[in-house]
Amino acid sequence: MKIGNIEFEPQPLFLAPMEDVTDIGFRKLCKRFGASMVYTEFVSAEALVRSVKSTVSKLTIADEERPVGIQIYGRDVPQMVEAARIVEAEAHPDVIDLNFGCPVKKVAGKGAGAGMLQKPELLLEITREVVKAVNTPVTVKTRLGWNQEQLIITTLAEQLQDCGIQALTIHGRTRSQMYTGQADWTLIGEVKRNPRIHIPIIGNGDITTPEEARLAFERYGVDAVMIGRATFGRPWIFKEIREGLSPTLPKGEGVLTLDDKIDILKEQLQINLAHINKERGDDDPRNELRAILHTRRHLAASPIFKGIPNFRQMRIQMLRAETISELNDLLEQCRELLKDSGVGC
Repeated sequence: MKIGNIEFEPQPLFLAPMEDVTDIGFRKLCKRFGASMVYTEFVSAEALVRSVKSTVSKLTIADEERPVGIQIYGRDVPQMVEAARIVEAEAHPDVIDLNFGCPVKKVAGKGAGAGMLQKPELLLEITREVVKAVNTPVTVKTRLGWNQEQLIITTLAEQLQDCGIQALTIHGRTRSQMYTGQADWTLIGEVKRNPRIHIPIIGNGDITTPEEARLAFERYGVDAVMIGRATFGRPWIFKEIREGLSPTLPKGEGVLTLDDKIDILKEQLQINLAHINKERGDDDPRNELRAILHTRRHLAASPIFKGIPNFRQMRIQMLRAETISELNDLLEQCRELLKDSGVGC
């Protein structure tokens, strides 16, 4: 499988772009544990054109996370074109991805993200003009349609390909479903089987185990699988799925213990702090809290803490922690509680 000049190994696994989730620290860890490509948090075209500092900061990428995609969203043709040019000039990503799939009200409700599915002609115009404006490979991430009565993806996929995109990611839900119910991969498979489709098709939705990833590749024929919410607090999921997909990989070597995983979560916090210190200066006393805000969602969501009795109160404390020392102390308490509960590390 190739996107532009990027060649991937068989059955590649991608990290989905997610707001307040896929910051640079998390992307680095996911890459280390086997993600074939990672994506930034999505970037508002309108805010980028206005040079909003918090938006511009999302363009920071590191060489060790490549190949990396930067995803932009918007509803205005000139703004999307200008934003794509800024992304290309400032960040030099391997891919520029157009977000036509975000279902949240503050995005889709204003006509951007999945809201574009109600205006397919505008969606296609934006895609066509962005492709013409940049030399970086352009890809698209979208959904099956706005609702069950408007399942337009099979037609839209051909139209997007004709616009010049070099890969298409399909989330197996409509906008009206948001993240509820079960992802439907049937139409994703139908798009992939279309003899007119020659670009890579990347499937997304409810992939949490090696078995689910194998089914996506074997039954639906996708070229790659993108993993989203299952990565929260679990960057090592790529290692687990990759080993499950590859019978030739030696089993039992490099197995991560619960101790290892807690150390990885603590490392994520330090990576984020180092990045923020570099970006804002070591002497800013607010940097520690900023690093915590980038990390604690992962800590509170990590599945490794399921063995802790009454974890809810500990989770609340994690979400309220305001210093790294406090958060590290809570993680050490979790380590001991897991040992005491018999889960073991």
